[in-house]
Amino acid sequence: MRRVLILVEGQTEERFVKDVLAPFFEPSELFVTPVVLVTKRIKDGPNFKGGVTHFAKFESDLRRLLRDSDALVTTMLDYYGLPADFPGMSTRPVAGSPWDRVRHIEMAVDQHFGNPDNLRTFLALHEFEAWLFADTGVLPDVMAAKDLEPALAAIRAGVDTPEHINEAPQTAPSKRIEGLFPAYRKRLHGPNTAQRIGIERIRQECPHFSRWVAELEAFAR
Repeated sequence: MRRVLILVEGQTEERFVKDVLAPFFEPSELFVTPVVLVTKRIKDGPNFKGGVTHFAKFESDLRRLLRDSDALVTTMLDYYGLPADFPGMSTRPVAGSPWDRVRHIEMAVDQHFGNPDNLRTFLALHEFEAWLFADTGVLPDVMAAKDLEPALAAIRAGVDTPEHINEAPQTAPSKRIEGLFPAYRKRLHGPNTAQRIGIERIRQECPHFSRWVAELEAFAR
């Protein structure tokens, strides 16, 4: 049995790991566990979880997970909206593809922690909702709004891959979805849609995501 600890940004990603990623890896006897970033701790009270506010908090939580040397530690954070104080953010290449920029930051984070053998930093490009464009027929069905499928498909057709849907405040994947489906709720509809699309379809459409899954598969062998 091999274990993977995934430091996730919030409850949406936690559900994705539990409901979609974990069942995918079970036949390989790879057991993945989501750990939600703790952004605020109150003495003698519950933790308030979710969101990346600054690198120092992320660093503290990740170092805690890295103490478990028997587990592979990885992350599942959105590249869109990543705090400016993350390693590599200020030196991102201007030219090149979105994959070049996100890999630059992932490698910078790994380097910041000393490139430990059990760390694989991963950032969703540009955010979790990009994966919902892997099959544009599913989300309209989940939202009971099949008449909006052509509009969602048109957004997908306008880019090379869902991972090319950009990170501007008005055009990030989540903003485009919310513009079409005002009733969309990330925690509810996001994981449900991803589960129906399936890991393999997301991999076909999203190369950066597929690369991450391949790294986890390699660890399982």
